[in-house]
This record gives sequence, C-alpha cells and structure tokens, in this order.
Amino acid sequence: MKTINIGIIGFGTVGSGTAQVLMEQSRRITRRTGVNICLKTVLVRSLRRLPDELADVTVTCEPDDLFADPQIDIIVELIGGIEPARSYILRAIEEGKHVVTANKALLSQCGMEIFKAAAAKNVEIGFEGSVAGGIPLIKTFKEGLAANRIVSIMGILNGTANYILTEMTDHGLPFAEVLKDAQAKGYAEADPTYDIEGIDTAHKLAILVTMAYGIEVKLSDIAVEGISRIDPIDVDLAREFGYRIKLLAISRNHGEHFEVRVHPTLVPESHPLAAISGAFNSVHIHGDMVGDILLYGPGAGKLATGSAVVADIIDISRNILHGAINRVSSLSYLPEYIETRQITPISELTCPYYLRFTTLDQPGVLATIAGILGKYGISIESVIQKASRKREGVPIVVRTYEAREADVVKALAEIDRLPIAAAETVKIRILTQED
Repeated sequence: MKTINIGIIGFGTVGSGTAQVLMEQSRRITRRTGVNICLKTVLVRSLRRLPDELADVTVTCEPDDLFADPQIDIIVELIGGIEPARSYILRAIEEGKHVVTANKALLSQCGMEIFKAAAAKNVEIGFEGSVAGGIPLIKTFKEGLAANRIVSIMGILNGTANYILTEMTDHGLPFAEVLKDAQAKGYAEADPTYDIEGIDTAHKLAILVTMAYGIEVKLSDIAVEGISRIDPIDVDLAREFGYRIKLLAISRNHGEHFEVRVHPTLVPESHPLAAISGAFNSVHIHGDMVGDILLYGPGAGKLATGSAVVADIIDISRNILHGAINRVSSLSYLPEYIETRQITPISELTCPYYLRFTTLDQPGVLATIAGILGKYGISIESVIQKASRKREGVPIVVRTYEAREADVVKALAEIDRLPIAAAETVKIRILTQED
C-alpha cells in the first residue's frame, strides 16, 4: 500500500487538531482512499514535545528538515499571517510538494501568486479550512455547483461576530460586555479587530467570490464595515421591525459587474440566515440551475477545521495515487479563465435602510430630518421614537424605502452637522424579503 507523507508547519490549535484527526481516523481514511497517510514531520518555532501518541513524528525548528525531505509529499501550512507563511508555501511549491493551508488572509491577498506558482509546477493547493471551518464550502463551489452560474452569495462567516450579536439579541447586553465575555470564553482574540470590524469576513468572501464567479478580487475591492457601533437599542428596534442584525458577507453577480461587501445587516426573521445563532457559520447560495441552498455548521474550532484540512489531504492523496493531479482546478475555474471585472462601488448600492438618529429633545426635529432625507430623494417607510435612555439625546429610528447609498451618505452628513444632532447617525442596511 502506498504511503503519503505529510509535513505540518505549526502545531497550534488547528495544527494539533489536524494531527488528532489524522491519528484517530487513520483506519477509516485508509479504507476510503487505499493509501496510508502518515504525519512525518512537524515544523515549529521552538522545540516542544508532542503528545505521546505522536512519538514517531519528527519535531524540528529547521525548515530544511521539511522542505528538503524528498519523502514528504504534502506540506500543510497552519501558522497563519502573511509571512513567513507565503515564503514557506512558495518554497514548498518550488520543491514540487503539494500544499494545504487554512490561511484565508494569505489567500485573499497573495492567492493569485500562489495559485499561478502551483499551476506552473503542477502541484495542488487545498484550502477547505480557510473559509467556514468545518463546512465543506470550498468543495461545494469546486465540484457540487460546477454546473451553475452563481447568482448570489450571502453568509455569516465569522463566528465571533455572530456570537456577540446573538448574545446582544438574546440577553440585551451591550457590545463591550459581550466582547469581553467572548474573549474570556476563547471565541474572540485578545485583539478582536479582524473579527468585529469585518476584515476576517472580507478575507473569506474574497476567496469565495473568485471561486464563484471566476474573477480576481482584492481585499481593497470589498466595502467593509464592522459591528462595534451596534447598540442594544438597535437590536431591540430591529426586532420590533421584524429583523435580526447579522454581520453578512454579500455578493451578487450582475453579469458585467459584481457586488462584494461586508457589513451589519437587518435580516428578516423569515430568512434562514436570521436563525443562525452563537459561533456558527452559514452560507446561502443561489445558483441558476439549483436555486437556493443553505450550508450550516461550525465556522472554527480545533477538530472542525482539522477535519477540513484533512479532507484536502485526502483529496490530494487520492489524486497522487491515481496520477490525477489537478483533476479539479483549485479555484474551480481554470487559471487562464480567471478575469478582472468591475466591482460595483458601494455608493451605487440601492436598498432600504435603518437609520438611528440621536438628537436633542426639541420640537420639529423629526420634520427637519424628514425634510433633509426628502431633499436627497429618500422616502420614509416608518418611524419609531423612544424615550431617552441616555442624557445626551433622544433616539429616533427611521426605516426607509429603497435608496441609493451615495444619497443616504450625503443626507446623513448634512443631518449630523445640525445643532440638534447629539451623536453620529447609525446606518444599517436592510436585506429585502426577495434576497
């Protein structure tokens, strides 16, 4: 029986989870693949003792022990970040080794360089673990939906942000308190910026959009907003309107141009994404042949992501065994058909809006606000005015009909300059029932 040797770079949460999956599922993997997949070497920053059950695995701090070993077939990069991960992956490719990574930041920023290098050396890149943890999302786009024109993607792709919004919704807690709790429970990093400001979600969306549409998307192409300005009053009022607030990754295929954006969104309670709670991820995809599908599961975690990483190892091992390297293109589309296309500016977006104004308690305030909104062609669908919970102002919440983002931005800039404005207006886009 053929043996496929694996080298892992990094032995943190995902690295140790990958090793555990390989070890605990070894018999099942062999029965499914007809190969013996063996973890041979682990490259770490400083020498450490591996668990007793991995006593046969070599631990090294020397990259040459991994890259120059002719017996290692697949290198698994699990250290994250841009460097030295990028250099390690490119060196592995140059040595003719296949690569598996869960590094969404690297792929979203340097992916095309890596995929082109891999194509030139005829090696494979697996990256199932880079988006949505244990959900088989990459494979869905590569194979399951290969016969479809993807019309839209909407997803909850960051478990930390979804956990925070769920706790705010269920318990009425303020953002800062829930964030502290999430950090204590290990859902949020000590520096949670990437999670709460939508950057992590944008990294993942960039990967999905390239696979779904066959277009090259840079992080700078994506309009990104986070959840740090969401207040319990927004959560409460969203519920009164019949919505839940979610941090969504949204992309739509308009043929000649594409929407690619990440921001807090009021999602109708009837929409399946509204029910996704806690640290889970979910992605709603519309294909022109299949219609609507929904994928749901753990978006992170030691074993969930380890499962996804090992799935890539299994796929590549099968291809090695049968002499079918690059049977399926890594990005779903063949490299020569990946195009550069127009990304729709967020200023051209048209949708309904939730607007929370914080104003002084004076007569005529609502009329003044309505007048400025009307000046920019923004029609009001409904208004809620609440008694002040804070000394600094009275909240007035307006739900608009569809309006153009550029007009809304201009109107809010004018309103926020008024003497009656006690704080900057909170703007949240609304997902329509048809989406």
